[in-house]
Amino acid sequence: MTDEYDLERFVTAQAEAYDDAIDILRRGAMCTPYMDFIFPRLGDEGGDESFYALSSLDEARAYLDFAPLGGRYRESVETLFRLVQTSARAVFGEVDAAKLHASLTLFAEASNEVLLRSVLITWFDNMVDEDTIVRINRDA
Repeated sequence: MTDEYDLERFVTAQAEAYDDAIDILRRGAMCTPYMDFIFPRLGDEGGDESFYALSSLDEARAYLDFAPLGGRYRESVETLFRLVQTSARAVFGEVDAAKLHASLTLFAEASNEVLLRSVLITWFDNMVDEDTIVRINRDA
């Protein structure tokens, strides 16, 4: 498999940090520096893009298909189900909860997986991130 999107940048970032990030998440919190490479989302339209911003729905699909990234993303999302007694804002804070919402929306649209849709239902009242949907539709 060729790495058309340089997904190795995520593998490299996660190599040192993923175990710590998932342990923190299991305890009901999340560390802001990990958000961009654990729960990636589309880049900002204003050009202020993170090194870990995804460029398209196709790149999100490739991310889910790229080992070990897809497995880690799903593991992180599954961990959210164990935190149903709390809210995205309580775990992530206001800004990172919005990033999570954008990430879940992107990957739910990219894969149509029940797991990802279920987290949107549970944590975001089945509401998608409208900005992400607009960007996906415009880029289609």
